[in-house]
Amino acid sequence: MKGGPRVPNPQAAYLQRLGVNTAVFERRPVTGGAAVTEEIIPGFKFSRASYLLSLLRPQIYTDLELKKHGLRLHLRNPYSFTPMLEESMGSKVPRSLLLGTDMAENQKQIAQFSRKDAQAFPKYEAFMNRLALAIDPLLDAAPVDMEAFQRGSLWQRLRSLSTLKPLLQAGRILGAQLPQYYQVLTAPIIKVLDQWFESEPLKATLATDAVIGAMTSPHTPGSGYVLLHHVMGGLEGMQGAWGYVQGGMGALSDAITSSATAHGASIFTEKAVAKVLVSSEGRVQGVVLQDGSEVRSKVVLSNASPQVTFLKLTPQEWLPKEFVERISRLDTKSPVTKINVAVDRLPDFLAAPNAPGGQPLPHHQCSIHLNCEDTLLLHQAFEDAMDGLPSHRPMIELCIPSSLDPTLAPPGCHVVSLFTQYTPYSLARGKVWDEQERNAYADKVFDCIEAYAPGFKGSVVGRDILTPPDLERIFGLPGGNIFHCAMTLDQLYFARPTPLHSGYRCPLRGLYLCGSGTHPGGGVMGAPGRNAAHVVFRDLKSM
Repeated sequence: MKGGPRVPNPQAAYLQRLGVNTAVFERRPVTGGAAVTEEIIPGFKFSRASYLLSLLRPQIYTDLELKKHGLRLHLRNPYSFTPMLEESMGSKVPRSLLLGTDMAENQKQIAQFSRKDAQAFPKYEAFMNRLALAIDPLLDAAPVDMEAFQRGSLWQRLRSLSTLKPLLQAGRILGAQLPQYYQVLTAPIIKVLDQWFESEPLKATLATDAVIGAMTSPHTPGSGYVLLHHVMGGLEGMQGAWGYVQGGMGALSDAITSSATAHGASIFTEKAVAKVLVSSEGRVQGVVLQDGSEVRSKVVLSNASPQVTFLKLTPQEWLPKEFVERISRLDTKSPVTKINVAVDRLPDFLAAPNAPGGQPLPHHQCSIHLNCEDTLLLHQAFEDAMDGLPSHRPMIELCIPSSLDPTLAPPGCHVVSLFTQYTPYSLARGKVWDEQERNAYADKVFDCIEAYAPGFKGSVVGRDILTPPDLERIFGLPGGNIFHCAMTLDQLYFARPTPLHSGYRCPLRGLYLCGSGTHPGGGVMGAPGRNAAHVVFRDLKSM
């Protein structure tokens, strides 16, 4: 069984398929945590928190037969659109950068800004793809068990050595270029991009993937890993592809739920877990729900954050003081405010005017990057948040899933997802995120969009504003962090969530962590849940 999920994780489906009787308890009325579809405005269906799919591990699609259980995807090509804010000169249309799967077309687009960059781009893509290939085996296995390696029996130490295999595989793939790849993972992404490119629109567009969802600047050391985290996915065999889920992200959670229940798992919504039950011998024996019900179980898997799991749900007397202190010190800073918008027509960008009939054009299906013409803009937006202020020119990733999936909105209308940053959790000058501050920030975002697409504000039917405190309150994301805790080098692999407890187990026997706060992290990946299920199954066999 598991405590309430925060992102769709497949552990229940895997364990039930392996013959382990499994029950899921979800705090909210819908399963899926942050991957849900909600009709906040009548007639408009929003992927209210997470909104794109790419990182879900390919084995999960096949193992859980997700297509059989209703999952349908819309792949995006092109996938990235960065319009410029340029003074119109007569009838001249402002420039834009449109990227997709056609390398020749990408080079033609980049050449508007730099012929040198156009020539370098295929080499850069090949370089990054090789690193993604090397990291890939690490995603599907528990990290090296440092506790067993240091303190275990001879057999446990030998067994822990087997977990080194993915690391050795990665080293073989990278070969003599390992030092260059090490720099990608540890250096500021701007340093890496400066070695490849000279044009700001291209560098800023690529840098958005290094900072998205993270309270970091392109100048922050280690921001390269977050970029890699966002380029190492794929859909239907196409590496690096991102897409929309038919019916919104909740349809993915529904498919995983259907796969689990088809094999006998029990799913309960609006059943919040109040605490983990522990026997007098110091072993998990189930959970207590908020309504007072007790549910007995040999093991408990928590898909809640490490902070909620260990600081709120687990009796503190059963956890070592040092472990509790480490959990309480996890970096959860988040820059994200998500705004869901219902509009009665497509945005009409100056850099790519709409078709006469108003039908979606290729750029409408993209991640549309606004205020992203220059890496300095991204850094300045970050610095505002460091001062406790919402960014004056926020970084905006605008997506229109209804451009490919018309089931999400009434005819002629659309749903728009705005993933914006940087907004601090705590505001300066004694201010709080009340209705006035929320609306003031959203108005600023809409003003920015209006500069690129005049008429946008007049098309708005309604909006839903989720600041970091809102994301924490509604979805259980600590600090509003979409990864549960920051994807920084000190909180990755065998240090996620803490050193010595990165293998999904924790100091309390029978309690396991299986959410984004564990290896390999968040992003609607499913890997933590899949990996944790296999660890639990092995432990159950030895009980």
